[in-house]
Amino acid sequence: MEGKRLPMHQEVRESHQPPPGGMSRRGLLLTLGMALNALAGVLLAVPIVGYLGSAARKKQMLNAIAWIPLGEVSGFPEGETRLATFRNPLTRPWDGDTGNVTCWVRRLPGGEEFQVFAANCTHLGCPVRWFPESELFMCPCHGGAYYADGERASGPPPRGLFKYQTRLENGQLEIRGGMMPTLGHQNVRAGTDGRPPCA
Repeated sequence: MEGKRLPMHQEVRESHQPPPGGMSRRGLLLTLGMALNALAGVLLAVPIVGYLGSAARKKQMLNAIAWIPLGEVSGFPEGETRLATFRNPLTRPWDGDTGNVTCWVRRLPGGEEFQVFAANCTHLGCPVRWFPESELFMCPCHGGAYYADGERASGPPPRGLFKYQTRLENGQLEIRGGMMPTLGHQNVRAGTDGRPPCA
């Protein structure tokens, strides 16, 4: 008498039994699939949480836009233009020296009126230098030139130097810091000096 043969469905069931003390291939793939789905869920949640938290970050940034002292008024002689440095209030501890921002301070003759210019050319952002002999700000990158009042003299810059808001407080010259004075800044809109922003 020949050996008794098992029914087909019972043979298949026995061949897929997990090895003793181990995980079956099906269990391994199921666990791997669940882990990858969990990872994808976390990766998708990060930008959503960032978006929801951006309102708090925006409020913090608006609070950081503050009046920053540049120095004593007496440190800026009448009729002269001097370089000044201030610390950007939006810096982080790891920013190091990159958190320091330079600007040009011009004290107008015969009074307590100041003009403070961003030290960057309006063409491509290269730092401009003041030349008292010619009374011009010059950009070394592409030859842009600006008059002493920050207006465009020649070269490729599309407009004059950007200006910071200023005020005098307790004998200190202060500027409104925390943002770069650009065309989007409230004080450089069309109509403040009677000309369009790109003139």
